Amino acid sequence: FQLQASGGGLVQPGGSLRLSCSASNPGLTLGSYAVGWFRRAPGKERERVSCITASGGSSDYADSVQGRFTISRDNAENTVYLQMNNMKTEDTGEYICAASDGEICVNLLGIPKESYEYTYWGQGTLVTVSS
Repeated sequence: FQLQASGGGLVQPGGSLRLSCSASNPGLTLGSYAVGWFRRAPGKERERVSCITASGGSSDYADSVQGRFTISRDNAENTVYLQMNNMKTEDTGEYICAASDGEICVNLLGIPKESYEYTYWGQGTLVTVSS
């Protein structure tokens, strides 16, 4: 794995967590890539949650997290963050970050990149939302 996600844990509904994604490979400069967060809930397919461009100037979100999650990045620290607020039980899952081959979050057709369009992947971090 080229990336490492961290910050997961157990949180009550309505609570917050902040996930971090860093390069475990010191030769990988995250600032050169758009980075996305994905999640895999138990019994469900992997879902694209959010993506941020290499510059940090643009981002997008799945409808299920819009208004509650915020993606950001600090290229000087080679780290991408996912701030999760007002969390719901359906946010439970393994969260995985990935860097795409390119600086933007959409492909040549102008649609959000699919998981196969991301080149570098990390080990996930487990998030559990439960009372």
